[in-house]
Amino acid sequence: MTARLPVFPLATVLFPGLVLPLHVFEERYRALVRHLVDLPEGAPREFGVVAIQAGWEVAPSGPGARAGNGVGDVTLHEVGCTAELRQVTELADGGFDIVTVGRRRFRIADVDDASTPYLTAAVEWLPEATGPDEVADLLAARVIAVFRQYLGLIRPDPEEISEQLPEDPTVLSHLVAATAALTVDDRQRLLAIDDTAARLRAELRLLNREAALLRQVRAVPVPLSELASPPTPN
Repeated sequence: MTARLPVFPLATVLFPGLVLPLHVFEERYRALVRHLVDLPEGAPREFGVVAIQAGWEVAPSGPGARAGNGVGDVTLHEVGCTAELRQVTELADGGFDIVTVGRRRFRIADVDDASTPYLTAAVEWLPEATGPDEVADLLAARVIAVFRQYLGLIRPDPEEISEQLPEDPTVLSHLVAATAALTVDDRQRLLAIDDTAARLRAELRLLNREAALLRQVRAVPVPLSELASPPTPN
C-alpha cells in the first residue's frame, strides 16, 4: 500500500514512538505546518522525516542562490518515519515551534519537488512486528543489560541508570537506537531493519563496540604535563 506524504529532510533519524521537537523557520516548512493545521478534524496530521544523506537541510539563500525550494541540493535516505503533529506554537515572526511523535516507518518510492513549496513523496509502509516473538524477547533482555552497562560509562550519576526501560522488544529497539550515541548512518541502518530481533542483534553489536571504545579511552591515562602546557611546535 502506498501513500503520499509531505517530507521534511533533517540531519537526524526519527524512530516510532520517539518525541521530536522542531523549530520551523523556513517558509516552505511553515507552509507544510499550515497545511497540516488546516486539515479537517480527524485527518492524520503527519509528515515524513527523512535523514539527509548528502547536502544541506536549509535551502540556499542570498546572491546566487538557486531559485525554487532548494530540494535538489539534498539527497535523502530511502527509509524514514512519519512524525505526528502533537503541539503547535505559532511565533511572532510567522515561524512555529512544534512537537511531534514518530509513528510508522516507510520507504520512499519517488519524490516530487514541484507540486508544493515543500517536498512530497510517494511512500510504501514498512512492516512492524506483531504478536509475541520468543527470540526478540530473549534478545531484549540482553540489550537491556548491555545498554545499562553502556549508560554507566557515559553518565556520571548512577541514579540516572535506574530509569525504567520498556520491556516490549520493538519499543526497546527504537528507544536504544534513538538514544545511544550512534552516527546518523548507524541509526539509519537500524531504522531500515524490518525484523525486531535483527534490529536488537545489530544493537548488541553496536553497544558492545561503543562500550569497548569508551573503556579504552578511559583506560589510557593522559600525563598531567600534557594538560598543563601546549604541545611543543615541531
